[in-house]
Amino acid sequence: MTYTLLIPGLVWLILFAYLPMGGLSLAFKHYKANEGIWGSPWVGFENFKYVFRDPTFAQAVWRTLYVNIIKLVITFPFPILLALLLNELRMRKTKKLFQTVFTFPQFLSWIIVSGIVINVLSYDGLLNSALQLMGLPTINFLGSEKMFLPMLILTDIWKSTGWGAIIFLAAISGIDQDQYESAQIDGASRMQQIFKITLPNILPTVTVMFILNVGGLMSAGFDQIFNLANAATQNVSQVLDVYIYRITFQSSTDFSFSTAVSLFRSLVNMILLLAADRVAKMMGGDGLFR
Repeated sequence: MTYTLLIPGLVWLILFAYLPMGGLSLAFKHYKANEGIWGSPWVGFENFKYVFRDPTFAQAVWRTLYVNIIKLVITFPFPILLALLLNELRMRKTKKLFQTVFTFPQFLSWIIVSGIVINVLSYDGLLNSALQLMGLPTINFLGSEKMFLPMLILTDIWKSTGWGAIIFLAAISGIDQDQYESAQIDGASRMQQIFKITLPNILPTVTVMFILNVGGLMSAGFDQIFNLANAATQNVSQVLDVYIYRITFQSSTDFSFSTAVSLFRSLVNMILLLAADRVAKMMGGDGLFR
């Protein structure tokens, strides 16, 4: 009877995760709307030939890896740091208050976040208005290519750090408290307890989360970049997901071509995931796969 509880989840997984995979066949077909997915003629790898001949595609792949690797390196430690800081708070009400404040941005869509950023950083926004009042020159935050990547990083840290810290707080809560008591008896300071007890115990969780993040390097950040980008930053915001969106909806519609690009992106993500898992095992950590 217990396994019957899995039925709704399995039905959802089959309907929304496995059945749609049939649409990937479009990558190997010349899609015709009047014939549908299954009736469209097969063309083999012709769509992929067009993909790899497109110089814009190569630029989008490079830009995607560049942006997401920098974001991963800079933003990944912040949830861990926040979880460690919150764990050191001994007043439960204060701890819950801070956790709520830091988690709240996760529930805001990137449309709302981009609206806040635009209102604050635009030419007539809050920050430039304050600069004018102080007699200082205004700064073109939203139209500067050099400021686009730092803006992505800062907004990503603000929005996702609190939510990511929940996982590490859960891992910290599972640590045997006897270890801390023994360390206190031996005279270990709070900082020594963090580095000798807390971090080693949550290292498997850190490893798993890092592997999962690496596995999404080719597909992370579309909502953020799409809503924060504009015509002035087009050269630095053309990541792979934005490229797929534009060739699908902003040019002559070619679903077969965009499906081929999406399939390539998914394959690269899988390779990165397996490679990160392998590297984690070689370094003595726990991977995702046995």
